Amino acid sequence: QVQLVESGGGLVQPGGSLRLSCAASGFTVSSYVMSWYRQGPGKERERVALITSTSLGGITSYADSVKGRFTISRDNAKNTVILQMNSLKPEDTAVYYCKALRGTLNYWGQGTQVTVSS
Repeated sequence: QVQLVESGGGLVQPGGSLRLSCAASGFTVSSYVMSWYRQGPGKERERVALITSTSLGGITSYADSVKGRFTISRDNAKNTVILQMNSLKPEDTAVYYCKALRGTLNYWGQGTQVTVSS
């Protein structure tokens, strides 16, 4: 059974850091394009980071709003994708979702809440 489970969200002060994890089961993350999306209050869901499959070079890409602050990586041994978030801002407040894509196969996690507030 295919499953994506996000964890690591929470409340953090502006300027702080959080590390989100997306644990996959039922498939191998290294064979998929893995992405992190977020949806803030009253906003559309947007992609913040992406890492291509190993066969495509594991290339990373970031939204301009998070470039230089967020880092996406993959732990193949744990079949997990990580989003390291530094220098967090109130506008980063959102539910963060993990997504796996390969051809017509498309899986989403249930999301984890990140709140940046003093």
